[in-house]
Amino acid sequence: MKYVFVIAFGVLLLASCNSEPKGYSLNVTVTGEPENGTKIFLRTTDSLNQLVDLDTTTIENGAFSFTGTQAQPKLSYLFMESGRGNIPFILENGDIKIKFQKDSMTYAKLEGTHQNDLFMDFLDDSRVLSEKAMSMQNDMRMAAQQRDTATVTALREEFIEFQEEAKNFNVEFAKNNPDALISALIIGNLMASKALPHEEIKAMFEALSPEVKASEPGKQIKEQLDKMKSTEVGVKAPEFSAPTPEGDVLALSDVTTKGKLTLVDFWAAWCRPCREENPNIVSVYQKYKDKGFNVIGVSLDARAEDWKSAIESDGLVWNHISNLKRFQDPIAQLYNINAIPAAFLLDENGVIIAKDLRGPALEQKVAEVLN
Repeated sequence: MKYVFVIAFGVLLLASCNSEPKGYSLNVTVTGEPENGTKIFLRTTDSLNQLVDLDTTTIENGAFSFTGTQAQPKLSYLFMESGRGNIPFILENGDIKIKFQKDSMTYAKLEGTHQNDLFMDFLDDSRVLSEKAMSMQNDMRMAAQQRDTATVTALREEFIEFQEEAKNFNVEFAKNNPDALISALIIGNLMASKALPHEEIKAMFEALSPEVKASEPGKQIKEQLDKMKSTEVGVKAPEFSAPTPEGDVLALSDVTTKGKLTLVDFWAAWCRPCREENPNIVSVYQKYKDKGFNVIGVSLDARAEDWKSAIESDGLVWNHISNLKRFQDPIAQLYNINAIPAAFLLDENGVIIAKDLRGPALEQKVAEVLN
């Protein structure tokens, strides 16, 4: 499972053609008597999403600044030497102002440019949700320590409802702010986590302003949506092959030609939701294998021993393949897999007829076709 960050940003709003800022001026005020000479690092992310330094300076008399030019608004961060946390903000041309307390970078205030004003609106509301989540988690921890199982169960159910509330907040923000780059990043996260149907993701992206679509995160969403066209329902599933646990090479077509329905199941030994779903797939397989239902498991493990052990432990008596490259697996990339479990149900011609069916929904669809 991936550690996913919900973050922000993107489009330059101009007052007129003649007033476009030529560069950025980032002026920061620090309260709480910070020590003069404390180092400040301005960082952003590279193409591999790794933090890289853009510039550095020091705090003098409770203030510091950076200047430069930025081709496109981009999420960036301020880090303080020996300090906890960081301050995310949008680095874009214009006069950006930030104010924070040296021991509480999390609650920094941003203003001065269009994207940072939008980001601040997002942060104000999302911080309320974060505090609520922390409170609920603390309550669950205390209840667990006291072995109050009834309270723990009730709080877990409440937390599930809270997660839906948080998702809805992100969705509504993105829909209501089509000119914010934060909206593009929200949509990207929703797409990666499969929190919304593909068609809804597509509609949200199409509603974004042209500037946001042309931004770096906007282009990434477009690229992912284009990739997903090759694995939409009604399309013939892309062919692939990979090593089996025994070291042979097995192709998708080797499996689809031997039955009427084939489930391509992306999973891994380390993926708890995958392992929790495995008994359901086993049940459906045992019930319908003699009627033409096949399964091919595509593991995103990195260790062969973990993969093989999970197959045996979970009783997965069907075809398995893996390149042991986690999410860098070429099959995962071919099928645009960035979160698991993920599954594709194919008919006898290898055409995708359903995606991500789990629990009762899987058996219902298999029964509909084979009974």
